[in-house]
Amino acid sequence: MLPAWPWRRWLLAFGVALTVLGGPAFPTYRHYDFSHSRDSLTYLHLARGQTAGQSVTRRYRVVVPALAATVAAPLRALSPAPLPPDPRDDAPLRLAFFLVNTLLLAGAGALLWRTAEAYGATPLAAGLGVAVALSSRWATYSAALPLTDSLYCLVFALALYGVRTRSWAALVACLLLGPLAKESFVFVVPWVLWFGRRTLPWPVLLALLAGGFGAVAGAHLWVDARAVGEPAVAAGSVQNALHHVENLTYSLRRLFSAHGAAEMFSVFGFGWLLLLAGPWRGPTGWWAHLDGAARWLPVVLVPHLLLSGDLGRMSYLVFPVFGVAVALVFSGWAGRNVPAAR
Repeated sequence: MLPAWPWRRWLLAFGVALTVLGGPAFPTYRHYDFSHSRDSLTYLHLARGQTAGQSVTRRYRVVVPALAATVAAPLRALSPAPLPPDPRDDAPLRLAFFLVNTLLLAGAGALLWRTAEAYGATPLAAGLGVAVALSSRWATYSAALPLTDSLYCLVFALALYGVRTRSWAALVACLLLGPLAKESFVFVVPWVLWFGRRTLPWPVLLALLAGGFGAVAGAHLWVDARAVGEPAVAAGSVQNALHHVENLTYSLRRLFSAHGAAEMFSVFGFGWLLLLAGPWRGPTGWWAHLDGAARWLPVVLVPHLLLSGDLGRMSYLVFPVFGVAVALVFSGWAGRNVPAAR
């Protein structure tokens, strides 16, 4: 296990990530028209306590909307105004989502910085890796818009950081928050159980998972109790699951098309070229210095991609591994002989 980082270095990493995100996210928050985004509209309604009639896919992701509602309360007190009937016109709430999402993603960036150093990158290279990973348009959208992807990104950053540095606290947070962040966390569970067993024994990991999924069950009960008058909630959940299965053929067709290739490239844009420019193997090769946990984490994304149908947005979840790899490339160019993966 690596020695603890002084709090000032954590603050530096968090500040750099916040700076990288805040600049492009603010004009997006101010000017982007998200009225076509059903996801954003659902989360705005959830933050206002309006659960009835909302999408079965998203209605139980209550953590970020609850945080946004908490932050919005004092913002409304600063500029009191009648609550508008349309949540899109609720300026304090939209600002609260921007603040919450940006802070959560900045936390993920700080974890990425520390993870890159744990893989052998220099501090400067780790910071550059964070900057490249957070410069993606999907990071900008996740920070600026009323979405909940920021929490799931934080979960992925906690997972890789916890496994690499053997931080039990990071794994505890990952396993408790993961099920609440997104239902597809079930696909991450085998990865966490296998690679996290060196940090926490399986009985503890399983108990934490039980706690996380127990919290999800509680969220389901709370949301369903508030959705008064909605018929056949269980039937709706089954129908929603079947709809996601139907996305398999759509996702495969899209993935192996010119549009799909362009969408995948746009996740990190020209940042992908850094991995092609850097050596793969040898004393400075980035692939040779990734361990099994980092190499297998992108595989976890395959069911996310195929079931969601949203290739670019789901592909961004690979950002912890991508950021580490970029940091290793920069370290290699600087002549740093990074240690071999354990």
